Amino acid sequence: MRYLITGGAGFIGSHLCDLLLAGGDEVHVLDDLSTGRLENVEHLQENPAFAITIGTVHEHAAIAELVAEADAVVHLAAAVGVRLVVERPVHAIETNVHCTEVVLAHADEHRRPVLLASTSEVYGKSSALPFKEDGDLQMGATDKARWAYACSKAIDEFLAMAYWRERELPITVARLFNTVGPRQTGRYGMVVPRLVSQALADEPLTVYGDGMQTRCFCHVSDVVRALADLLREPGAHGGVFNVGATEETSILELARLVIELTGSQSEIRFMPYDRAYGKGFEDMYRRVPDTAKIRGLTGWSPQRSLEDVIRDVAQERRAPRSFADAAFEAGETG
Repeated sequence: MRYLITGGAGFIGSHLCDLLLAGGDEVHVLDDLSTGRLENVEHLQENPAFAITIGTVHEHAAIAELVAEADAVVHLAAAVGVRLVVERPVHAIETNVHCTEVVLAHADEHRRPVLLASTSEVYGKSSALPFKEDGDLQMGATDKARWAYACSKAIDEFLAMAYWRERELPITVARLFNTVGPRQTGRYGMVVPRLVSQALADEPLTVYGDGMQTRCFCHVSDVVRALADLLREPGAHGGVFNVGATEETSILELARLVIELTGSQSEIRFMPYDRAYGKGFEDMYRRVPDTAKIRGLTGWSPQRSLEDVIRDVAQERRAPRSFADAAFEAGETG
């Protein structure tokens, strides 16, 4: 198979490239490097089955040609991270909605299957746990920038399902729950790389709110395996699938585990949400997926533990880092 992966130089995209290439597939990446990095895919540059185009999904001519050459499209390009969404909500909405419009239009023209990466954020404030794919969504008020990302990704899903129902374009939607692991940057508010970096520097670990909010963290190697399974399963077309771990961990428990596994001397400090993200910030208190649907279709389930995640991230962070990597993490480039 020949796959086009938008956002393929990003955290999840680069790991998906690794997996597909290892299985004998061909991969062409389109990435504008706004949040992705060439360093994530530089080890693939000598592979004849890999190619990368530096550009945006907004460029119709480029995306049309790349879609025509592919057998299937994986649409990962999106605004990412709570901090980026809160600070640049216009960018987040326009990037998510318009890019998906462009990808689906060209995929429809050439009749190419599309796997759309969505997010657990679309469940919003729902308290109907565990979250099921056919459950109701509950968004916050429109004057809260926190919900701009959730709404934009929900629109992406509605549009994708419209193409499936009206035009029979093969569409699969994967709702990802807190994917973590190597190559993930803490620059946009991602909690695991941020806490691990603080712990390795023996700096205080910053926990927002009271730390009792819970998440289910899934190793990126498990997530991309789920995406690959969905790509190869025609029965997934027209479906929405939760992808994530199901074991809840509070952010406070996470911080304590990071300190334990890194041997850090750090203490834990609490920071009010308003101070971290601005006045009126709202968050989900719990976020737990029901993954019976993907397990029933493909047999997929996570294999890596949260301890595995922390150890892998710490190992990567302990490795010598280039000036470019350090600058990107600090938000000085990109």
